[in-house]
Amino acid sequence: MPSRPSPCRVTSDMRTDLDHLPANKQRELERVTTLIFEEFEDAMAMSAASWKKKGRIDKILLYGSYARGGWVDEPHTAKGYRSDFDLLIIVSDKRLTDKVDYWLKLEDRLNRELIIDKTLHTPVNFIVHTLQEVNDGLAHGRYFFMDVAKDGIALYQSDDKPLHKPRPKTPDQALDMAQEYFDEWFPSAMKRFGGAQYYRGQGHLKDAAFDLHQSTERLFHTVLLVCSFYTPHVHNLAFLRTQAERIDMRLVDVWPRELKSDRSRFEKLKEAYVKARYSKHYRITEDELRWLEARVEELGQVVHAICSERLAELRRTAGVLPPKA
Repeated sequence: MPSRPSPCRVTSDMRTDLDHLPANKQRELERVTTLIFEEFEDAMAMSAASWKKKGRIDKILLYGSYARGGWVDEPHTAKGYRSDFDLLIIVSDKRLTDKVDYWLKLEDRLNRELIIDKTLHTPVNFIVHTLQEVNDGLAHGRYFFMDVAKDGIALYQSDDKPLHKPRPKTPDQALDMAQEYFDEWFPSAMKRFGGAQYYRGQGHLKDAAFDLHQSTERLFHTVLLVCSFYTPHVHNLAFLRTQAERIDMRLVDVWPRELKSDRSRFEKLKEAYVKARYSKHYRITEDELRWLEARVEELGQVVHAICSERLAELRRTAGVLPPKA
């Protein structure tokens, strides 16, 4: 049975203090850590498999704006934007990273405590990897993992194993990888956007919604891969949106949040990945699709601008373009 969190063991390469956060945020993170262990224990409790009995959480790391500073907590302003807690959960076995088998109930619990019970006031996003996966990311110079290693804060650690020292890519390697990601993902996103417009014009509204979801998902993957060399393997647009918005705040302005109707349309887009294909109850109107198309078209423009700027920066670093004046 996995053990409950005990006082964190300090390692040489990972911060553990939360003194830069307000007391209420520190208490929330304590609550979130407790929930992670409760739901993990429940997911493991009924198993007789020997490997599961040895399964454990090795580390829980806070990354992103609440680790670096500069978070936004303004749910009642016109934009209604609020930064999430971003957590990386490191587990002892690759099989424990399966979201459906081990982490869906945690996601539901966190959402329930935020929306219904209101015991949490900050949304929580989490990804799950093994230590080997994280260290592989560091060895391959993936900026996302390098940022976690540099700025992350350990909320829990079961042992003193440090993360590997990052090995950044050479400027040429970084440029080649970013360009390859852009050339693959951005045209793919735009192809699905064209498909959505075609299906809407033919009156196939559910097919249009699905393709519009795919366009949005691929645009988020584009900006994450080009700018951080990492994207989580998920289809949840709300989660991908928060991860992308950490890259550049211009992405926040794409999605209005102040009106319930705006949030409802985004939710329909998010649900389209499953329900537009499989549920006879899924409904979306042509007007809703046109509104979403305008948002996704703007998303494409912003993603293109962000990635173009990033690629130009990488070209300057690689000596392909002259430095800025």
